[in-house]
Amino acid sequence: MKLIMQNGRLLDPAAGRDLTADLYVNNGFICAPFQPDSNTNIIDAGGKLVTPGLVDMHVHLREPGFEYKETIATGTAAAARGGFTGVACMPNTDPVTDNRVAVEYINKRTQEAGQVRVYPVGAITRGSQGKELAELADMREAGAAAFSDDGQPVTDAGLMRRAMRYCTMLGAAIISHCEDKSLAGGGVMHEGAYSTILGLKGVPASAEEAMVARDIILAGETGCPLHIAHISTAGSVCLVREAKKRGVKVTAEVTPHHFTLTDRAVGDFNTNAKVNPPLRGEADVQAVREGLADGTIDAIATDHAPHSFDEKNVEFDLAPFGLVGLETAVGLVWTELVQTGILTPLQAVQKLSCNPARILGIAGGTLAEGAPADITVIDPLFEETVNPNNFAGKSRNTPFTGHRLKGLPVLTIVAGEIKYRRQ
Repeated sequence: MKLIMQNGRLLDPAAGRDLTADLYVNNGFICAPFQPDSNTNIIDAGGKLVTPGLVDMHVHLREPGFEYKETIATGTAAAARGGFTGVACMPNTDPVTDNRVAVEYINKRTQEAGQVRVYPVGAITRGSQGKELAELADMREAGAAAFSDDGQPVTDAGLMRRAMRYCTMLGAAIISHCEDKSLAGGGVMHEGAYSTILGLKGVPASAEEAMVARDIILAGETGCPLHIAHISTAGSVCLVREAKKRGVKVTAEVTPHHFTLTDRAVGDFNTNAKVNPPLRGEADVQAVREGLADGTIDAIATDHAPHSFDEKNVEFDLAPFGLVGLETAVGLVWTELVQTGILTPLQAVQKLSCNPARILGIAGGTLAEGAPADITVIDPLFEETVNPNNFAGKSRNTPFTGHRLKGLPVLTIVAGEIKYRRQ
């Protein structure tokens, strides 16, 4: 299939390009200009942003084991509607993705049912139990993009150090869920004034920061690429900033809900605002925004965590952590970060495309000739009120219902094929 994207504003952070030009696609790859023929699909992208395909490096597709929440088919459909051409799926499935067969299963189901590319993340430890290393080399050979026990911290520092040494040899990053459970103490929201008012047990910022500090030390010692998942506190941002200055191979991501909402969103015990790490205070939100602006935080990822209505429709203490984010992320980035001047459009695309691709070591994140034709088209003027009933994913657990968002994806193309077009 041939395709020409005409008159779009090309944003290609990998090459530092921001210009109005045509983009040519042939046989699934971006190519040099050619003369159109009867088999060429011509799309007018005038007034729209044409970007490398967006990559969400932190999602939970729930398959296998929790298909009532989400499947690879529904999750990738949600990703396509959200403008993402690729997602990295976390291993906390049932069974846990901790071996070659599990990685191969995800790859097979993606080929059968997926709308976008899926990059499996293998577990660091068997069953994500934190007791012994999983089959890291086998999973890497089968196609695991990185390793993480996301949802659970690797409490044993010696075990994490060995995992980092292995991953250094394998050329793969460790994605760390930084949480000291002895400090978190079973808390359900951020420890502060609002947890006191609501009478809910709080999670102090130190529960995250202590583990961030530990893993930075280990990464500096082993030389392993370390990626801090869902960073949420001002102290964590400072730790990553200083580590980068010292040359430690550390990167970090932040979620849209952590740069948008504070612990006030818990409000009248809104379980859709119950996430891990919890929504923090105003100073923390400001700190992660500053971290995005100065480059301390490299990527924006959703931590898309679907749950059924019945699971969330319980007392706050009993509800599971997590919210869905794939279909609201781009609008939140544009509305909260670009329109407010915190990020330029080019910087925003960098944190949504080429930086995640670089951290995961995957192809993509560029509009250069010869690159896979994974393309996202964003209309900066398109506005929409968030209505979970319109989501392509299975679950509806979002705290953003009723929010008015601007700057939404209108076209998602994977390997030259249109996977989603907003009507």
